[in-house]
Amino acid sequence: MHNDAIIATAHAMADAARAVVLPYFRTLDLSAENKSVSGFDPVTAADKAAERAMIEVLRAHRPDDAVLGEEFGEVAGTSGLTWVIDPVDGTRAFLSGTPTWGVLVSVRDQSGPLFGLIDQPYIGERFEGGFGLSQMTGPQGARPLAVRGPRLLADAILFSTFPEIGSSEEAAAFRRVAQAVQLVRYGMDCYAYALLAAGQIDLVIEAGLQAYDIQAPIAVIEAAGGIVTNWQGGPADEGGRVLAAADRVQHAAALKLLADV
Repeated sequence: MHNDAIIATAHAMADAARAVVLPYFRTLDLSAENKSVSGFDPVTAADKAAERAMIEVLRAHRPDDAVLGEEFGEVAGTSGLTWVIDPVDGTRAFLSGTPTWGVLVSVRDQSGPLFGLIDQPYIGERFEGGFGLSQMTGPQGARPLAVRGPRLLADAILFSTFPEIGSSEEAAAFRRVAQAVQLVRYGMDCYAYALLAAGQIDLVIEAGLQAYDIQAPIAVIEAAGGIVTNWQGGPADEGGRVLAAADRVQHAAALKLLADV
């Protein structure tokens, strides 16, 4: 496996998405379709155009790899590698003008995510992890990623996207953790996972995720020394209920409060 070529392809895909989505961001005439029959799950022209651009790059560089994207689904490959991509993770934030959305690019084999990249085009930050790499680049240059040191759950900072997380049972489980930590913040989308890998926060808890929401964050966080599982402590690769933590002590403490659901 040529890791350098895979990493270069991931960056080229993120660059292509960045070029497509930025002209749409904070434009007053941007509209959205609703993909959900029971809530609001928006998709915009930016989502679709960016995913097309990412797939074009992938086909030019690695035509034998499979791809799973949020907007256009799965296309089979023959190499044993699958690219799992989300062109705009956090479309609600994108529509609202808040720069917590991001471009997610990851590549996996049968064992799980191998490399991941979280890109925030508007503020110019990119977080990557896997194949021995763990770093972020941005306006202040490049630096290694590393999760925060161990601390008590009572001293932890917890992020999530929605205060009304999941079902009533899932929301009750989340509140048990939220009441045990020092600080809770909402509405962070994929940027929450980037901040965990960068050592700014301790926990991210979400429910109802898809594979394309979490596989890039898994690779980035694990490369930075963190841990990502489902609420029972098993693999979170396919999404669902996700617990990301900076260290195993906090992970175990949060898991104990979540695992009854």
